[in-house]
Amino acid sequence: MDPQQIVFLLILGTALALFVSGRLRVDVVAMLTLLALALTGILDAKQALAGFSSEPAIIVAAVFVLSAGLSATGINDRIGAAIGRAAGGSEWRTIAVVMPATALLAAFSHHVMVTAMMLPILMRLAREQKLAASRLLMPMSLAASLGTTLTLFSAPAFLLAGDLLKRADGSGLGIFAITPIGLVLVLLGTAYMLLGRWLLPRRMGEATPSDPLRLDRYYTELLVEPGSPWIGRTREAFETTFAGRLQVVDWLRHGVRRQRQEAGSPLEDGDVLLVRASPDGIASISGEPGLALYAVAKYGDKPSDDRRTEVLGEEQLVQAVVAPNSEFIGRSVADIDFLRTLGVVVVGLWRREGWLHGELSGVRLAEGDLLVLWGRQLDFAPLATHHGFLMLLPFEGEQKPRRRAPVALAIMAATVAAAATGLLPPQIAFLAGAVAMVLSRCVPIERAYQQIDVRIFVMIAGVIPLGIAMEQTGTAKLVADLLQGHAAGWPVFVLLLVMFGAAALLTQVLSDAATTVLLAPIALALAQGLGLPPTPFVVCTAMGAVASFLTPIGHHGNLLILDPGQYTFGDFLRVGVPLTTAIALATAWMARWLWLGGPLLPGAAG
Repeated sequence: MDPQQIVFLLILGTALALFVSGRLRVDVVAMLTLLALALTGILDAKQALAGFSSEPAIIVAAVFVLSAGLSATGINDRIGAAIGRAAGGSEWRTIAVVMPATALLAAFSHHVMVTAMMLPILMRLAREQKLAASRLLMPMSLAASLGTTLTLFSAPAFLLAGDLLKRADGSGLGIFAITPIGLVLVLLGTAYMLLGRWLLPRRMGEATPSDPLRLDRYYTELLVEPGSPWIGRTREAFETTFAGRLQVVDWLRHGVRRQRQEAGSPLEDGDVLLVRASPDGIASISGEPGLALYAVAKYGDKPSDDRRTEVLGEEQLVQAVVAPNSEFIGRSVADIDFLRTLGVVVVGLWRREGWLHGELSGVRLAEGDLLVLWGRQLDFAPLATHHGFLMLLPFEGEQKPRRRAPVALAIMAATVAAAATGLLPPQIAFLAGAVAMVLSRCVPIERAYQQIDVRIFVMIAGVIPLGIAMEQTGTAKLVADLLQGHAAGWPVFVLLLVMFGAAALLTQVLSDAATTVLLAPIALALAQGLGLPPTPFVVCTAMGAVASFLTPIGHHGNLLILDPGQYTFGDFLRVGVPLTTAIALATAWMARWLWLGGPLLPGAAG
């Protein structure tokens, strides 16, 4: 072992200790490692900074923006709601529907975002159908992770594996090169969860404590404006269009509740619909042609000069909780006259129990009612200290330009097609897709930047030089020679399992990207020493880093469901050990068939 290898191993050991300890953020550790490799002369400046311009780093950043475009235009929400409706009321059907659908979503979006989107849908479904949440959330999280094995760009580990292969022999990996393995794993995971449901704990779960006042549904009123495209269309058509987003509770015309509210009755100019809507639904009404929040249209559209706007700020929505012994209790919204007395407009209301009918202005307030108030920024300052309210909170709804959903879908499809067909280099195709999402106003530029997880981008850029150094110093070949010496005569299938297993264990304490960067060069050197194609060895390593489900800390999606499902560490081990073993066998078998000419079916000639 030469001095350069000793220095590299010291740097690697220190980096691993920092990664595992959690004392510093992973991106900071990656930058410190990069600097150490450059300052010790193991890498020159160009090699040390190569990760920032690498294909994996660019694609990862672009995928975050593309995923933000799909989310901002409501595509993810619509698909998630459709999945929830198709799941029905039985446990087995829910698992059978949710897992493949979630995996497909995760193949073209970020899997943590998909998990976060599906979590409230399944929690609500579990409450309504009296199902144990713990029997639904783990299969969903598993499916989101398995979905990342369907396309190359779904997980950084596969991008890094492809980058290593391209540097090694120029082969690389195509966008759908790993898809056959991914399809087998999704089917295997779904079948395992259906047949092995008895392994899952039966706990009803609890609401996530991170955001206790982000509620599912508020009451609000919508006004059909003059010239609205909804004039003459039926209530049934309205409810069909807004299914999953709005629920019509009551229908008023000329201020009077309609006695006959048939589904086929047409809407007219000036009709007011009392609806139950999600926070995003309320925030997005301004983007729906011909519809407006009734209270804002009635009281809020007063002429205002620029000076008033500068002084009071832009309009916003805020939540206010009616305090115990508040002077508002028992009084109606109209009696209080919020606009005259407090300078704000009530546009929505949430109440723990009971249904509302008629105009919101006639509702008598009760302790604990949560009001959605509309006004300018400085108008809310006096309300913060008003004894009638318990607290003021930001309204957690996002405006979603749903009319641009077809554009967002077209951009995503064009991006994948351009990369898959070789029309454009993958990094250019995805970068162009991200720019198109912003230029087409599918996602605001500010939100696009916010959605890019800079920690992951910097970590990938920082750990790529670590892999380069492992190859350049000969450390990867040294470890591969040791492995080859001890495993002489072992079947190739067993060696593929060894690489998968090593990655599966290491990824429980490191990220999938860091695990792949450390072990893929060893897999490459092992394959070269055996005189075999390196692709199956590198792919099995990356698969082990991505598709192992042994602990709740191995994947970020598992952390999201940990508290809502009331899971324990042992739950993941009990479910994950047999599943990860089956995934390892399936991955090694498929990799041998795809790249080494092995048999597809057991007993068949290879």
